[in-house]
Amino acid sequence: MATSLEEVKLLGVVGSPFVCRVQIALNLKGIEYKFLEENLRNKSELLLKYNPVHKKVPVLVHNEKPISESLVILEYIDETWKQDPILPTDPYVVSAASKAVFTVDEKEREKGVEESHEALEILENELKDKKFFGGDEFGFVDISAVFIAFWIPIVQEVAGLKLLTSQKFPKLYKWSQEFVNHPVIKEVLPPRDPLFAFFKALYENLAASK
Repeated sequence: MATSLEEVKLLGVVGSPFVCRVQIALNLKGIEYKFLEENLRNKSELLLKYNPVHKKVPVLVHNEKPISESLVILEYIDETWKQDPILPTDPYVVSAASKAVFTVDEKEREKGVEESHEALEILENELKDKKFFGGDEFGFVDISAVFIAFWIPIVQEVAGLKLLTSQKFPKLYKWSQEFVNHPVIKEVLPPRDPLFAFFKALYENLAASK
């Protein structure tokens, strides 16, 4: 546990899968932290101070030491607080799914769907008969893959696509249900309805721009 001598802050926005990764890891480790919500249209002085180059979230600040990039933060958390080790998944699947949903060009969209299926197939085979990628308890890969478990079902419904289904990826689909319903995960996942509305508006604006 973080001691009273330690100060842990997390700069982020609600609804970001990358911020959510960090929140899951902190909760799993039992680390007390202060969440500072950012407005990315009007970035705070703290964000500019702690991440002056990229000016992006999440940023973890531990005793005034800033760490940015969600996977780097997960590694830092695991190395700093040894309890409940969470020892990446390739961000390729995030890129492919985004291309499948939020691309105007039909050929690029089809390519995005194909790339998503290829990436998900790798994870399906990796999961084998395990409950989580980490075994009986979730670990680093599971946390890294929160986008797949929670965000992909939302964006595929928005766009009318079939990226992650129980028919095509039965093991991965079952894993996603187990993962998002785990008490530690449910505690930090953002509300689904506002997120769905946000992506729906984004998708409709994109479709209108064709």
